[in-house]
Amino acid sequence: MPEAQLLHYSDRLLEGALHIPMAEIPARVNDLPTNQPLVVICHHGARSQMVVDFLRDAGFDNAVNLDGGIEAWACEIERTMRRYR
Repeated sequence: MPEAQLLHYSDRLLEGALHIPMAEIPARVNDLPTNQPLVVICHHGARSQMVVDFLRDAGFDNAVNLDGGIEAWACEIERTMRRYR
């Protein structure tokens, strides 16, 4: 999703991603776009789903979770990506 704004909550930064620690989300919702998809990711997808739930409750219908997190992405899509060990 090249047009999507990526929110990344693990120690990895993805090119073009907006990195906001999970604890800072409530204070930074005004920094988030409402006119394009927000793909929220973490290592395995559990914490990012909590953030998506929070964002949807705050009116961000454009927020989606990357199921399985960055780990699933590295295993299934971008197999050359360095993984956590």
